[in-house]
Amino acid sequence: MKRETKITNVGQDNNKKKKVSGWFRFLMYGIGILSLALGLTLNTKTQLGTSPIISVPYTISCIWQLNFGNLTLIYYTLFVIAQFIIKGKNRQLMDVLQIPFSIVFTRFLNLFDAMFQLEVHNLWQKLLILAAAILFTGIGVVLTVNMKLIVNPGDGIVQAIAGRIKKSMGLTKNIVDFTCLIISCLMGFVFAGRFTVGIGLGTVIAMICVGRVIAVLNFFFKKKMQEKAGLVFTEI
Repeated sequence: MKRETKITNVGQDNNKKKKVSGWFRFLMYGIGILSLALGLTLNTKTQLGTSPIISVPYTISCIWQLNFGNLTLIYYTLFVIAQFIIKGKNRQLMDVLQIPFSIVFTRFLNLFDAMFQLEVHNLWQKLLILAAAILFTGIGVVLTVNMKLIVNPGDGIVQAIAGRIKKSMGLTKNIVDFTCLIISCLMGFVFAGRFTVGIGLGTVIAMICVGRVIAVLNFFFKKKMQEKAGLVFTEI
């Protein structure tokens, strides 16, 4: 009888842990989405250019004065369609869910863009905002990726291309970023007469530093976060 009671208690404890893990996982994922949207928005406020992966919609928004969030939604949707084509029969339900993710994410871009009407003129102020943007972007990537739910379409397209060309994620990310920069530069030159409409010093700094922030955060917190979310089981 005591043994049965003990087994029952263990089962109840495991169920409680699973519920706590589930709530923690979705909470961290939600915070990650907010942090990523905030980081990308602040990056655009520096007037030093934006991150390479979204430099194309940002450049278009600057040239024709269109809504950055709505353009990013269209851009991300094209990424999802491209993933479907690249993956073929290997496409999954999670790939489709990137579209509703994009709708929610880009609404937060518009919200933060309206909230932070910043006008900075000094370089040190721009660099300070850029540092905050890089930190929030890094936190957002770490939380959304490590919780292993719906991937950001910008990361999803990199994963799809890497799988098709049989190259590492790091190399493929560099290729995609460079391609986006070239497209942004060409559009800026053709339609605005200058290469640096949507890119600048901040673009280069973000390319270098966001990855370092992600590496540091993962080194200190990845395993602990995933254990708390029930994605990694600690040996007893």
